[in-house]
Amino acid sequence: MESSSSGTSDELRPWSDLIPDALGLIFRHLSLQDRLTVVPLVCKSWGRVVSGPYSWQEIDIEEWSKQCTPAQLDRMLELLFSFASGTFTRLCVSNLPSDSLFSSIVNHGGALKTLELPRSEITDATVEQLAPRLSALTFLDLSYCTKIGPRAIEAFGRSCKALSGLRRRMYPLAVADKQSQDEEARAIAKSMPRLRRLETAYLLLSTSGVVEVLSACKELEYLDVRGCWEVKLDEKLTKEKYPSIKILGPHVFDDYYERSLCEECSDYSDSEWELMDEDEADDYIYEDEDEDEEIWDDGIGGGLEDLQVRFYGGGPNDAFAGFVWPPSP
Repeated sequence: MESSSSGTSDELRPWSDLIPDALGLIFRHLSLQDRLTVVPLVCKSWGRVVSGPYSWQEIDIEEWSKQCTPAQLDRMLELLFSFASGTFTRLCVSNLPSDSLFSSIVNHGGALKTLELPRSEITDATVEQLAPRLSALTFLDLSYCTKIGPRAIEAFGRSCKALSGLRRRMYPLAVADKQSQDEEARAIAKSMPRLRRLETAYLLLSTSGVVEVLSACKELEYLDVRGCWEVKLDEKLTKEKYPSIKILGPHVFDDYYERSLCEECSDYSDSEWELMDEDEADDYIYEDEDEDEEIWDDGIGGGLEDLQVRFYGGGPNDAFAGFVWPPSP
C-alpha cells in the first residue's frame, strides 16, 4: 500500500509545473474576461504566463470591441500588445476608430499572419503607407470598411505576397450610393494572384469584374458573390472553365446568413437614425453611453479607466498599474 501511495503521489504534479507554452495553449480557450481577471489571481506562475506571449499568440477581441469606447479599445490593445511582445500571429478586432490604432497594430504586429479588421475607419493613404510592414499576412478581413477602396486593396496585395484569403463583405446600405466597385475586383485580380478564398458578399461587382478575378487568380477554390446582383454567370460554362472553384451566389439561399447580415446592418448602419427625430436620437446616444461605460456588466459600476489589473508577479509594467478589472462572477 505504501508503495502504491508513493507511486500515485509521484504521478500527480501541480498545474504550476506545466511548461508556459502548454499553459498558454490552455488559457487561449478561456474568455477574454477570465484570462484578464481570474487566471492572474490563481497563483504566481499562472500570473506570469497569462501576462506573457504564450497566452496571446492569437488575440480575438471582436465581440468585446463592438461594445467599448475608442479610449477603452486603445487601452486594451496597448495592454495586450505589451503581453504579446510582438509575437502574436492573429488579431481580430472590430470598429477601429482611426488610422492611429491601425498604425499601432502595424508597429506591434510584425509576426501577424491573420488580420481581421471589420467595420474599421482605416483609410487608403494609411494602408498604402503601412501595408509593406505586414508582408507575412495570409488572411485579411476588411469587411464593412467604408473608407478604403481599390488603392488599399492593391497595397495589401502587392505587399502581402502569401495572401491566400480575403474577406471583403459590405452592407447593402453602405454601398447604395456607389455606381460600381469593379475597381476593387481589378485590384484583387492585379495584385492577389495566389488567393484561394475570396468573399465579396454585397459588393457592387459586375460580371466582367468577377470574370477578371476568376481569370487572374488561378489558385482560387472558393468565391462568395452572394448579393452581388449584377453578376450573371452561366453556371454550365463556369463549371467547365473553372471546375475547381466553388462559387456561392449571387442569389442568397442561406436564410441564416441573410438574417445575420440584417441584424448587423441594424446594429451598425446609419439607417436607424433616419427613423428618429433629433430629441429621440439624443436620448438614444445617452442611453448607449451609459451602457458603454461598463466593459462587462457584472453589476459593478465604473469603466475601464477606473479599473486595475493585478498580478501576483511578472505582470505588466508600471504603465498599467492603474487598471482594475471587475471580479469574475
